Amino acid sequence: MNTLVAQERKDVKKSTLKTLRNEGEVPAIVYGRESNTESIFINYKELRNVIRKVGRYGIISLNLNETSKNVILRDYQSNPVTKDLLHVDFLQVDKHTEIDTNVSVILKGTSSGEKVGGMVKQFLHELNITANVNDIPDSIEIDITNFEIGHTVQIADLKKDYSNCTFKHEDEEAIMMVDYVKPVTEDEEVEVSGV
Repeated sequence: MNTLVAQERKDVKKSTLKTLRNEGEVPAIVYGRESNTESIFINYKELRNVIRKVGRYGIISLNLNETSKNVILRDYQSNPVTKDLLHVDFLQVDKHTEIDTNVSVILKGTSSGEKVGGMVKQFLHELNITANVNDIPDSIEIDITNFEIGHTVQIADLKKDYSNCTFKHEDEEAIMMVDYVKPVTEDEEVEVSGV
């Protein structure tokens, strides 16, 4: 298991948080159903490396005051320009912990329909799910390579491959479809060209 070393943070003043960030540390909190919220800080580079290894929902062993607790990255704040992490929330978990979360939908490949002039429309880019922390996928991937024009993927179509997840969507809700491209008429071409 990937390990992060955390140190207790007693001073929560803004000036202290800024100093920590300037020194390459990230302010954070860790909380759980049966534990008090603790203010901590961790090394930014170590955190980034661990997240790259375990993924967005991977379990991390957090060492604090010579005790270890299993956590996941529950939430974070980042700088909108540099994307650097400014603050992190860790949720303490065990193998029975279930959480609600959003998972990205990634379409893989180029569909057969696109090759004959169709276009892919993606209606849902994230799905809200409930799952055990060990079963949360980093993303939900849909291989669209063999999809012809008119092919639609609904929530119900994912349930077999992601049977450990409960989707907070209606079964009939469309995630994506390969649609026809409406041909442009001569009148529309004139409007577009501004003639």
